[in-house]
Amino acid sequence: MLRQYELIDRVLDYDPDANEAMLNRAYVFSVNAHGTQKRANGDPYFSHPIEVAGILTELHLDDETIATAILHDTVEDTVATPEEIERIFGANIARLVDGVTKLSKIEAQTENERAAENLRKFLMAMSGDIRVLLVKLADRLHNMRTLHFIPKPEKRRRIAKETMDIYAPLAERIGMYEFMKEMQTLAFAQLEPEAYESITRRLEQLKEGSGGDRIAKIGSGLKLLLGRGGVDAQVSGREKHPYSIWRKMQERHISFEQLSDIMAFRAIVPTIEDCYRALGLIHRRWPAVPGRFKDYISTPKRNGYRSLHTSVIHAENRRIEIQIRTPDMHAEAEFGLAAHWAYKQSVGAHPVRPDQQQDWIKDLVEILDTAETPEELLEHTRIAMYQDRIFAFTPKGELIQLPKGATPIDFAYAVHTDLGDQAVGAKVNGRVVPLSTVLENGDQVQVLRSKAQVPQPAWLKVAITAKALAAIRRHLRNEEREQTIALGRKLYDDIVQRLPATLADHAIDEALKRLKLADEPALMQAIARRTLTDGEVMEALMPGSAGADVAHAPPQSSAISIEGLAPGVAYELADCCHPVPGDRIVGLRRPDASIEVHAIDCRVLADLAERSEDETDWIDVQWGHATEGATARISVEVRNQPGALGMLATIIGQHKANIINLRLDNRDTQFHTNVIDVEVHDAHQLMRLLSALRAADAVNAAERL
Repeated sequence: MLRQYELIDRVLDYDPDANEAMLNRAYVFSVNAHGTQKRANGDPYFSHPIEVAGILTELHLDDETIATAILHDTVEDTVATPEEIERIFGANIARLVDGVTKLSKIEAQTENERAAENLRKFLMAMSGDIRVLLVKLADRLHNMRTLHFIPKPEKRRRIAKETMDIYAPLAERIGMYEFMKEMQTLAFAQLEPEAYESITRRLEQLKEGSGGDRIAKIGSGLKLLLGRGGVDAQVSGREKHPYSIWRKMQERHISFEQLSDIMAFRAIVPTIEDCYRALGLIHRRWPAVPGRFKDYISTPKRNGYRSLHTSVIHAENRRIEIQIRTPDMHAEAEFGLAAHWAYKQSVGAHPVRPDQQQDWIKDLVEILDTAETPEELLEHTRIAMYQDRIFAFTPKGELIQLPKGATPIDFAYAVHTDLGDQAVGAKVNGRVVPLSTVLENGDQVQVLRSKAQVPQPAWLKVAITAKALAAIRRHLRNEEREQTIALGRKLYDDIVQRLPATLADHAIDEALKRLKLADEPALMQAIARRTLTDGEVMEALMPGSAGADVAHAPPQSSAISIEGLAPGVAYELADCCHPVPGDRIVGLRRPDASIEVHAIDCRVLADLAERSEDETDWIDVQWGHATEGATARISVEVRNQPGALGMLATIIGQHKANIINLRLDNRDTQFHTNVIDVEVHDAHQLMRLLSALRAADAVNAAERL
């Protein structure tokens, strides 16, 4: 453990103007506060925050950050209070300590809820000051270094998985690659111990087999090559860390022996011009591996990382990876955002606020406001942190970074939420494409918009970025709430008509009190979702009106029109019978679900009637006058002959119907049966279409399913 004077001397070495008295107070305060507490390895507990502070001195961080590291566990694990921290050390350090402090476990919450709430608080604190993240990452790194002292294997695995899922990606996202690699290696050893042992053993065998000097020889040769070409370079080499090797083996489905690029070299050169000169010298000397060149200098990663990456085929047909960068780029790559807080960056001025340059952090904070459940928050956050990036451009040449697999929907939301909400189409490289098109690196994307457009439920299957998914879900939830309230009001009007007397003006206010609901919209939602039965609502509105025979209440006086309600939001058209406008329909209302609309002759309805489910409420519904079309499913049996499918498509198109899906259901030498989902305006159009199909010479039968 670092002694007090050793820690202070480390800080003063790179920052002679650091507040020495404050650091001394923090050290003494932490030692006294933690007292006789012990860690799992038997060391005094205060050794942990001191070592965390020591890790951060290696990054040359400012005195406030070092003091925060020393104090970061005092509020949670000792009797110290936030007020005491603020009184002794000031508001800034108190705020930072509060941001790092972990929430106490709440037994009533699920594991996901605990993780989500910790992450929620952490992200909010991080958005205010990125130093919170730097302290937290150092805290997690030291905990991982001492993880093997924890006796319970389940606890070690849980901590390792959390590190792999959240903290290593966070370190990568802010460019702290050394932190990321060490965390991944330590977590990998716990999560996949056999694979870890196997890979490390083979790496040792590889070193012994080459006399341990293969990396040194290749590095010397690379330095000599660059020097002869007029580039003064510092060259270092290493083997890739075990987790990186294992992941490549998993992704490529190959064995360790088949891996050819397990060595990586780094050339640090004076200028950007030297970077490209060195690249030319390397490619002239050794063949480049196709598809493995990356220019992160002209297009930096989202975390600011800059470097040239290439892979070449060296002697003995062995692949090696080479990174080329300047000293400034190397500092950024080693320390990431921490480099902005280093003392040398802030002499005579306030430190740079790197978080202002990190759009991904702003995206994460926006997700906090849109995620409804803990699971959704964790899903969106991990999506935002994990995925590899591609680069696409706006028509004006602005660079937009997106994860691999992103679509124009993701692109639109990355530019601006309003643009995403109003997207109706896209042009990629000047060609109109569907919104589901997967974008490629370097695509130029123009989003086509309409003020009449709103986010669609189908977009959830197309979008992959956390920001897009969060915005779409937020809109759909708001729309669902409005639609559910509108449906609830229609059902409420019917309930009021069934009361034995006229309702007093103040009756609804009294009912809200009896039902313990906040307001009228909450009541309407409860009615629509059937979290309250009709009888409970009647009794709350007019005590004694429901009586004992609520279940046998008279039928509703009028059908509920679904006109103006959004399909898929306030109601669902049943997949079993595919009702279309013109069919006689009935609604099923189950607790906490939207209305399910069935055709009156649906077999599912007959089964439900026989079971007489108490949880199902039948309501009379009708199509509205302006109801849009729906999808019907038909079965068409045609002769097995050339052009049969084209004939079907022609007839369907002539009748202004639209094919949504087509499946070949059965085929023999004479006939094959196609099951087709067609979008039609109403039942009359569907009957005309079926008649036309039956009249075709090649059609043996055409029926609605």
